[in-house]
Amino acid sequence: QVQLVESGGASVQAGGSLRLSCVASENIPAGNCVAWFRQAPGKEREEVAAIYTGGVATYYADSVKGRFTISQDNAKNTVYLQMNSLKPEDTAVYYCAADILPPGYGGSWFRGPAYFGIWGQGTQVTVSS
Repeated sequence: QVQLVESGGASVQAGGSLRLSCVASENIPAGNCVAWFRQAPGKEREEVAAIYTGGVATYYADSVKGRFTISQDNAKNTVYLQMNSLKPEDTAVYYCAADILPPGYGGSWFRGPAYFGIWGQGTQVTVSS
C-alpha cells in the first residue's frame, strides 16, 4: 500500500510562509484525490485543500482561500501545500491523505474525510503572533 510522508512543518511568525511536502512511496495514479487536513489541539480535524491527481481540479477551505496553494509534481510523487500569510489560527498538525477512487467512479472527486484511507504521520505547523 502507498505510504505518505509529510515534511516542511516549522514554527514561523504571523505573516510568514511555509511549504509542506507530501511524498508518496509510489505513484498515485491519475484520477484520485490527495488532500491536506489539519487538526489543532482540542479541535476536530478539518480539510484544508485537495487536488485531483493528474488533473487541475482543486478544493480549498474558505479559511485558506487566497493564502494556500496545493500543487502536484507527478515526477516526484509529491503534493505540496504552499502556505502564505500565515495566521496564528493556522497552527495545527497538518496531515496528507489519499483517497483512491473506485474504478468507474463517476461522482464528486472530493468525497470527504471519511473516504481517505491512506494517511501520513503529520507535520507540526506553529504560527506565533
